[in-house]
Amino acid sequence: MVSTKVSRRRFVAGTAVASTAVVAAPFVRSAYAAGKLSVGFWDHWVPGANKATQELVKEWADKEKVEVTIDYITSQGNKLLLTTAAESQAKSGHDILAFSTWLPSRYADQLVPMNDVVEPLIKANGAVNGTVEYLGKVDGKWLAVPATVGSQIKGPCSRIDLLKKHAGIDIQAMYPAGAAPQADAWNLDNFLKAAEACQKGGNPFGIGLGTTSDNVDAAGAFFHAFGAMLVDAKGNITVKSDPVRQALDYYKRLMAFLPPDAPSWDDASNNKFLVSGQGSLIMNPPSAWAVAKRDAPQVAEQLWTHGFPAGPKGRFGPFLPFFWGVWNFSKNQAAAKSLITFLSQAASAEKMVIASGGYDLPSFANLTTFKVWAEEAPPKGTLYHYPNPHNHQTLSIAAAPAPHKIAEQIYTQAIQTQMVVRYAKGEAMDKTLDWAAKELEGFTRN
Repeated sequence: MVSTKVSRRRFVAGTAVASTAVVAAPFVRSAYAAGKLSVGFWDHWVPGANKATQELVKEWADKEKVEVTIDYITSQGNKLLLTTAAESQAKSGHDILAFSTWLPSRYADQLVPMNDVVEPLIKANGAVNGTVEYLGKVDGKWLAVPATVGSQIKGPCSRIDLLKKHAGIDIQAMYPAGAAPQADAWNLDNFLKAAEACQKGGNPFGIGLGTTSDNVDAAGAFFHAFGAMLVDAKGNITVKSDPVRQALDYYKRLMAFLPPDAPSWDDASNNKFLVSGQGSLIMNPPSAWAVAKRDAPQVAEQLWTHGFPAGPKGRFGPFLPFFWGVWNFSKNQAAAKSLITFLSQAASAEKMVIASGGYDLPSFANLTTFKVWAEEAPPKGTLYHYPNPHNHQTLSIAAAPAPHKIAEQIYTQAIQTQMVVRYAKGEAMDKTLDWAAKELEGFTRN
């Protein structure tokens, strides 16, 4: 008989607060050394999304006769980061843990290689995008398995009516539900013209320039569109280049049409701006749309998620993947790999995507066409292009392709948005580039 209970507990020397679900199955000693497994998942913001993983784990545990403890660990207050750091230092904790974006490479020497899990998954589910490989695979070794839960694209989410009214753009015609994009005209020049028109019409684009993730991710996509690298893959500082200058010049013009307080925005600011009815466009996964469905349905029914405008070097969608990794001090590595493999199957991934209302994104190419994205409403089809089903854009992350230790610092210190704000507020281009170069030199020495 299987019992399930949800409680609250404090663990890892008080570093993290996690909601705990225990999925208990009859203990049967088998190939698994201890018959027990401890999992730390990211605590999903979508109500009910955690239940999907809990039910899937229960299904696996029943079959394998393994006792599994699940902790849902919030990312608020950096609790997930603190938990990861504490477990790494103590060499004790969960067998499986959720790792965000840069963390697999940060803890590479303490993670079990996962090639024997990832390679069969790629064969079954299709290739992963380049950003997942950049972040999750080092020197031919997969450090962790790309997770469905938490992975997201932060592409444009636009007001259908306001783009038509102010800029004469029919975004649904460019990105029709159920069909490939017809978006050749959706480029950076026309994006800038639309931003100006919407600002003059009283409904500006809501693109932040603060130092938090949403702001950095947007800046990264614009820099990539110009081929603007601050540091190249070999670790050479390349900030004083024509593409970087072009990116800064473009962003300075764009910033003139953004809300004046955009440099102080955090990750909640763009969501609030759109849901309030003020904004014509933001860069975000479907979280703002989901809140609008609940709190401002008249706004939600006018929202459409779609691709990024094309620049001289292409079209780039900001992608933030989560991973599931196994510590090398785990006492039940075989069971951990078995569970991750089960959670990475197409049927499991689809259950998670449905539970999150289409927010979560599998990283495998063959898992980007689940019906939920075509059927979510209002309006129906609003999320069809969210998972990039037609490979319309390159999924990217800010600061790539720099070596991970350098790129993580560029990202977390928000060097790109700081450069944009300094230059847009009147600092000379060369002075902005000199400042950035000095910061980057510090990162390369660490």
